[in-house]
Amino acid sequence: MSDKLVPTLLTILIVVVLFALLWWGWRGRVRRQSGLPPVAQAPRDLMQRATARVDGMYVVTTYASQPLERIASHGLGVRTTAEAVVAPDGVFLNRQGAPDVFIPREHLRAVSTASGMVGKFVERGGLVVLTWDLGDTRVDTGFRARTGEGSRELEDAASALLDA
Repeated sequence: MSDKLVPTLLTILIVVVLFALLWWGWRGRVRRQSGLPPVAQAPRDLMQRATARVDGMYVVTTYASQPLERIASHGLGVRTTAEAVVAPDGVFLNRQGAPDVFIPREHLRAVSTASGMVGKFVERGGLVVLTWDLGDTRVDTGFRARTGEGSRELEDAASALLDA
């Protein structure tokens, strides 16, 4: 037996146990949040009526009252590359590799900017934060545009929905 076999097997075992604990914790979070309603479906013709389209990254959705508490149910806790589409009906986050998120205009409560949300911190005002109602629960969803111009475009277009 090699001198390196035992430490290598021990390291592999520790890594496997850590990943199992992470998976177990994530499953528990999803189970605790199972009472949240599913995200609304976007209208089929929403893309044709878009007033703004911005490429970037979907960062996270958190409880508005608990900004460090990531929402894991319905795939809302998964950070992905996305396109934000604003239309008269609401904001559609077309995510790659995760379920899409549609925020109906009537559920949108506020639009702001922030320098960070759970696990993602950028320059001042680098995240566009959409505050909206998911059923009876107020949540914040963060989106990071690829450019500063994209952030301003998304913030302006989404803010216009509040005034409509």
